Order: sequence, then C-alpha cells, then structure tokens
Amino acid sequence: MAQIVECIPNFSEGRDLAVIEALADTARAVPGVTLLDYSADANHNRSVFTLIGSPAGIAEAAFLLCKCARERIDLTKQTGEHPRMGAADVIPFVPIQGVGMEECVEISKAVAARISAELGIPTFLYEHSASAPERRNLAAVRRGQFEGMNEKMQDPAWAPDFGKPQVHPTAGATAVGARPPLVAFNINLDTDNVEIAKAIAAAIRGSSGGYQHCKAMGFLLADRGIAQVSMNMVNYEGTPLYRVFEAVRFEAKRWGVNIIGSELIGLAPSKALIDCAAYYLQIEDFDYDKQVLENHLRD
Repeated sequence: MAQIVECIPNFSEGRDLAVIEALADTARAVPGVTLLDYSADANHNRSVFTLIGSPAGIAEAAFLLCKCARERIDLTKQTGEHPRMGAADVIPFVPIQGVGMEECVEISKAVAARISAELGIPTFLYEHSASAPERRNLAAVRRGQFEGMNEKMQDPAWAPDFGKPQVHPTAGATAVGARPPLVAFNINLDTDNVEIAKAIAAAIRGSSGGYQHCKAMGFLLADRGIAQVSMNMVNYEGTPLYRVFEAVRFEAKRWGVNIIGSELIGLAPSKALIDCAAYYLQIEDFDYDKQVLENHLRD
C-alpha cells in the first residue's frame, strides 16, 4: 500500500494571480506530489492549496512553497478579512493512506525546523504536533497576528518552537502541524451587516458555547456586498455540515436575514457531503458503507 499524506497550506495572498500561479507551479514541480486543488479569495486575501504525495515528497513541497511565499508575499503591505501571521500562514499535514498521525507529527516537526533554519521564519507547532496544550488551537497560536506577534513572542510561554522570537520582516511566522481532515465551509447571507455574521458565528462556534467541532468567524465580502459566516469544521462527523447549516439558518431568522448560498474551500471528504444528502432526503436506515456505489468500487 502506497503511503499518502495530504498537505493543505494556506497563504496570505488571494489577489495577485502571478503569486498564486507561482505557488502552484512550485507545487507541480515536486516529484511524488500531486496538486489536487487550489483556490483564492480576494476578500479574505488568502489562498488554499491541497496536495497529496509521499511523505518525503510532501515535506519537500511544503518547504518549497513556504520559500516561494517568503520571496513573493510581503505582509507589511498585505491586508484582508482573514486573520494571518505569516506569508505561509499555516501548513497542516493529514494522514490519508499507509501513514499514521504520529508519522505526520514527525513530518511537521522536520518541516517546521527546516523552515526556521533555512528561511529565517519562526515556526509554531499546533494541533497533534503541539508542544503544549494551549498551542493545539490554531486561533490561539495566531492571536495577535503579524503586527502583534513580536510582542507576543517575548512571553516565554509563546516563544516559537523553532527559531528566534522575532518575526521575519515580511514573511512573519508560520504554524505547522498534523491534524485529521477538516471541512472549510462558508455560508453567505443576504445582508451587508457584518455584525450579524459575527453574532451568528459566536452563537455556533465551540469556543463560545456552540458546537464543539465548529470554528467560526463573521466576515464582510466587500466585492459582493454580503456578510459571510466562515467555518472550519474540525470533526465533520461529530458536528455535521447540515447541523451548522440549519443553526445558521435559525439564527439568521432572528435578524430577518436569509442564507443565499454556501461554499466549500478546497476539498471535502465524500462522507461529509453524503451525510448531508442522507439528512435532507430523510433516507431511512441509510448505510454509508453499503449503499454508496463508489465505496464498493474503491474496495
């Protein structure tokens, strides 16, 4: 069985197509790695890439992508809706086939150490790779963002795992870790009042008393004149997509607002979407393993 690792690096650039294509070309050039998908959002000013490959290949691709981002993205000139602390903001590794979580943790540590040593970018380990419990949550690691990270790192509790406690002047700092698959899922509303989206996000996210496996923020999509509830579903079986969709619909009604659409960022496991189909179609006694044709073909 071939060993396959997924990597989903996020970059703080969603507007300059030349930079985005340079990153894509970098990924495509690495032997043993396949670029499955990449997308960019100008409002968030962020792009998300999805790669799969062998452990050695994916580690090399992650490092080279971080190097490309360091050369082409200047955070002193970058603004956008999405929080960020680095040009290559976050680099997660996900076990897919023939590889366990512990192996992905080791890959993440090796890549983080190399980024620091060769590129001069301080790195933090997060999720399953975290060196302390308070570092598991990416939001906690990134709090303060690029502009506040130098001051934050002077606290010994928030010194980087690799490198000096000082951001790279233009590329900032990078979070690297190993985690299970997640679904990046956004819901758009028929209002330009971003405070409504923020209130809904606060109601549904786990950190403020909502769904345990949901991370959510409210944004304004200025080019469309609409507000958005942007989510990372870190365990799509523990908290299914349909559950947060209906919760957002319910909360929006309080404000006289409707859902006008949703979107996936990057790739999603098929089960996350099939679970939604089974829920909305009210399929009785549905068996994901036995009743989905592609599962039998894969077997």
